[in-house]
Amino acid sequence: MKLGIIGCGAIGTDVAKAADAMKDIEKIYLFDINKAAAEKLCKSLKKASLKPVEEFLEDVDVVFEAASQQAVAQYAAIVLEAGKDLIIMSIGSLFNDALRKKLENTARKHHRKIYLPSGAVCGIDGVLAASIEKLDSVTLVTTKPPASLGKSVEERTIVFKGTARDAVKQFPRNINVAACLSLAGVGFDETKVEIIADPVETRISHKILAHGRFGRLRAEVENMPNPNNPQSSYMASLSAIATLRRVLDPIQIA
Repeated sequence: MKLGIIGCGAIGTDVAKAADAMKDIEKIYLFDINKAAAEKLCKSLKKASLKPVEEFLEDVDVVFEAASQQAVAQYAAIVLEAGKDLIIMSIGSLFNDALRKKLENTARKHHRKIYLPSGAVCGIDGVLAASIEKLDSVTLVTTKPPASLGKSVEERTIVFKGTARDAVKQFPRNINVAACLSLAGVGFDETKVEIIADPVETRISHKILAHGRFGRLRAEVENMPNPNNPQSSYMASLSAIATLRRVLDPIQIA
């Protein structure tokens, strides 16, 4: 399989290095608007080369996005129209209802798949299953070191409380887990989010609370920050790599 990667930041780098070691990955194409970042990553890989997205599309089987919401808006549709599967890390981009519907319709038309890694949170599978019946409420409580949120506070502070739609708008690079949770459960406007900056914390904590006809769900994970980007959990990279393996593996754990 040949893989295209859009975005060579912390997560894109982790995925590229993991893919470079996978025997089922034959070739990796890299693109980033920051050419220096792409060139640096390319030099550390055995199977990689640099190409613009429009040029590598004809050669790849799957495209992995780890750049930004803007990159999803710019490239996702053309990836699907080219008949390629797509893995999206900037899931917050899908709060845009028009864009999400466009991508869904394009994927259906071209018989392609859009994969959304669960990222730094656990329990998405349970919420997805529970959503088959009535879900009464879904809440995400995220606690991060202030630096991870670009904040400077001296005590535990609630920096956001509201809907997932507004959370994704205000923290586009920090709260993709809220977008994934919303799509799995009750939607962007019904999913509640609370974001806390805590100077005592050294880890990134995500807690999901849900209840409905199925019963009650509580899932919590404490993540170490990605060593290359404190705004991102290392678990997000691992989830992305696991999703790539899922694309490759004949046995699927659902």
